[in-house]
Amino acid sequence: MRDITLRGGEFLLKAVAPSQVFTPEDFTSEDLALAHAAEEFVRGEVQSRNDAIEHQEEGLTVSLLKKAGQLGLLGADLPEAFGGLNLPKTTSTLIAERISLQASFAVSWGAHVGIGTLPILFFGTPEQKQKYLPKLATGEMIAAFSLSEANCGSDPLSARTKATLSPDGKYYLLNGEKMWTTNAGWADLFVVFAKIDGEKFTAFIVERDFPGVSVGREEHKLGIKGSSTRRVILDNA
Repeated sequence: MRDITLRGGEFLLKAVAPSQVFTPEDFTSEDLALAHAAEEFVRGEVQSRNDAIEHQEEGLTVSLLKKAGQLGLLGADLPEAFGGLNLPKTTSTLIAERISLQASFAVSWGAHVGIGTLPILFFGTPEQKQKYLPKLATGEMIAAFSLSEANCGSDPLSARTKATLSPDGKYYLLNGEKMWTTNAGWADLFVVFAKIDGEKFTAFIVERDFPGVSVGREEHKLGIKGSSTRRVILDNA
């Protein structure tokens, strides 16, 4: 992997030598080949089904995400040990640029590979990573991220969803309702944020098939109608 010395907003605070500036000319032939594969996939498989995607034809977006997984387009940021490609962020950004040619699919894809998958990579236990990341890399499982709530938007500290430890201390029970969750209509797992004891804030991996998990109807949106946006309801989940 190439080493890019300056990260994030460091260029605002540190002197930048020309050798530290990444430009499109720095992409390797492998980077460009991956970008080309992503663009060919979107133009051939995704854009050709634009109307069906926008009308949320049953199973279509999930099948396209699985095809993206077969091409390695769901695992760019994941280590090879979990079935990913372990690519530099510049390369995964280049892939994202090509995926964005179809907006609704790009939102579904981005929610899966980004906020749906990366919390498990960054903060999951070794057992959680081994259980979920390989399946997320292939599209066997689709991920979603549930933070926002009706009364607090995306202000996490005002969230009302609660997590209560079971009497035997083996698991937590979640109660609450999350709003505007992208991929909720077809996600297999949700990264759900909740408060423990009314103040401690953390995230839980909640599988769709867990008892007490349900989703609301599709939200009516002005655009990007092909991505699924629904409530996630947790009733002793």
